[in-house]
Amino acid sequence: MSRDDDALSWEGDEDPTLDVGTARRAPERVAPDPAAPVLPDGYTAVGRGSSEVVRPEEAAADDAQADAAQIGNVALVALGILGGVYLLYTIGWIIGGLRLQVIAPALLVSPVAYVPAFWLAVLAPFLWFSTTLLLTRGRPTWHRFAWLAAGAVLLVPWPFIMIGVVGQ
Repeated sequence: MSRDDDALSWEGDEDPTLDVGTARRAPERVAPDPAAPVLPDGYTAVGRGSSEVVRPEEAAADDAQADAAQIGNVALVALGILGGVYLLYTIGWIIGGLRLQVIAPALLVSPVAYVPAFWLAVLAPFLWFSTTLLLTRGRPTWHRFAWLAAGAVLLVPWPFIMIGVVGQ
């Protein structure tokens, strides 16, 4: 019987060459009890009950981990929807800006100024979304959604809405 066929039978389970060792799991970090007393700076807990006392840096680290783990399925779905809205805004700025490119140099601005403004408008939704995610990492979730909602209102692709995809 070949080595590959050994997996299909119950024979030889006691073979020491097949032992992969014991699987070691990382010890699970138990979150401290919120009612546990917090130890002031410079003090050390000793004696009975000292294991229940939490150091300030551990309390801050646990709070940061709890905030990071607090984002749930609803928040992730909402972030995905808002990300899709911002992607559609980018596409809207591209289409609307290209349609406006025919009119803008004659009426509004020179072509030299139009091209950088066009690319800035195209990149604005991506920049707003990524900057908001980056700058609101340690803040409550509602801050992130407030800034993303503000961007969704401010970055509406007006050339696409006004002109649309219909040619002139």
